[in-house]
Amino acid sequence: MNPTRILLVDDHALVRAGIRALITMIDGFEVVGEAGNGAEALALIETVNPDLVLLDITMPSMNGLTALNEIKTRFPNVRVIILTMHEAREYAIQALRGGAAGFSPKRAASNELQQAIETVMAGKTYVSPELAHDGVSAEQAAAYDQELLNKLTPRQREILILIAEGKSMKEIGRSLNISVKTVESHRAQLTERLGIHDVAGLVRFAIRLGLVRVE
Repeated sequence: MNPTRILLVDDHALVRAGIRALITMIDGFEVVGEAGNGAEALALIETVNPDLVLLDITMPSMNGLTALNEIKTRFPNVRVIILTMHEAREYAIQALRGGAAGFSPKRAASNELQQAIETVMAGKTYVSPELAHDGVSAEQAAAYDQELLNKLTPRQREILILIAEGKSMKEIGRSLNISVKTVESHRAQLTERLGIHDVAGLVRFAIRLGLVRVE
């Protein structure tokens, strides 16, 4: 069975060395590359083809949450675990909503890191026990998404679904028998209510809520 290919992304070489050392002690895992920021990570993903990215949040050039957004947009099959010093529940929820499959503190012991990777590679979501005790969970992130969805009007939901299906503003207008200007107005209002201002983010939101199917 081929080992899980892992890309380490952290701006501190010593931290990467420590994580690499932990991973080398675990059978079935292989570090295939290291990057010091999000931009480097995106370039490396294209060349080393990792199964999983262990991603820091605070980095120069491109931070982890921005990199997460780019990774899930350009490489949707690559799983991401946020491995960070930041343990605040807000970071965890933001990471999970952004498409991360896991969230764990850097100081996690090797057995917890192994559990996080194995859980994520099995298609599940991993949240550090410390954070789980604080009420952070995939279920909580999902509940927050549902709360945001409930703020949309029926028309805004319709437009969100059509955007997620790849329809242009003109196509949406024709489909709903409204003007493009009205479509744009509804879109501006729904992006403001959701706090999501890019099409890729709207698509992921709609997929998470089951509003559209992933082919």
